[in-house]
Amino acid sequence: MNKNSKIYVAGHNGLVGSAIVRVLQANGFENILIRDSYSLDLRCQQATEYFFTTQKPDYVFLSAAKVGGIVANNTYPADFIYDNTMIAFNVIHSAYRHNVKKLMFLGSSCIYPKMSPQPIKEEYLLTGALEPTNEAYAIAKISGLELCKFYRRQYGCDFISAMPTNLYGINDNFDFHTSHVLPALIRKFHEAKLNQLPYVTLWGTGKPLREFLYVDDLAEALLFLMLNYSDEPHINVGTGEDCSISELAQVIKTIVGYEGNIVYDTTKPDGTPRKLLDVSRLHSMGWKHKTYLNQGIETVYKWYLQNEV
Repeated sequence: MNKNSKIYVAGHNGLVGSAIVRVLQANGFENILIRDSYSLDLRCQQATEYFFTTQKPDYVFLSAAKVGGIVANNTYPADFIYDNTMIAFNVIHSAYRHNVKKLMFLGSSCIYPKMSPQPIKEEYLLTGALEPTNEAYAIAKISGLELCKFYRRQYGCDFISAMPTNLYGINDNFDFHTSHVLPALIRKFHEAKLNQLPYVTLWGTGKPLREFLYVDDLAEALLFLMLNYSDEPHINVGTGEDCSISELAQVIKTIVGYEGNIVYDTTKPDGTPRKLLDVSRLHSMGWKHKTYLNQGIETVYKWYLQNEV
């Protein structure tokens, strides 16, 4: 992939896609193709095929997806499995048909089995039952990973896959109904601070352990893999470090400056008890994250104050 290669970033308005564009531009890649979902519906095979026919991208980062937290996954499972399956299949198939030189597909650590041994190695995929609250999304993403694998085997396509851990960063989604835990907590503590609420209620027990990766670090890892990796197995991308939800809440509470209490609603689900990726394969290739959790949350909170409030 050289500096004038035509690179299509699918999902450029999202958390991951916008970070990929930033990192590509910072590294001198300027011939970047972008389309929003209004001008190109990747769920539509005909529209996707027309785009690849007319634009002929050389490389593809497939970061377009319907994403959300526990509430969204529980409420809209049919939407999650349909939208994500159609996006993955349409883009991957068109990339094959139009001889894309290389494609990067993104999975997610939440598609590993619910009770995977920890830390989670790449080979643990499809070795156990999925987390029920996340099943529809997981099945769609697993299908995309497998499609890349089989197109590589049958047609020799240079399609690779990465498995990111929990992500956060600028351009995140702060909607209570569809967001992930970290941006939801930022908004929750911020609004509690503004309204001088005596306490903030969080779902579950606060005991589940989660790993968080700053999204620009992910984007740098994806570019690194695009330039240096070409093989069938997907690669975990994370920090190799985790913390409990209660520890995360305390960090965000301090950064936001909220002085009330935290109450846990134990009638609500915790989700997967622990989700830490084994990133030894990526580390052995020479890549490691740069942004530590406190630093990343401070950056995101400043962005939130400037853009979301």
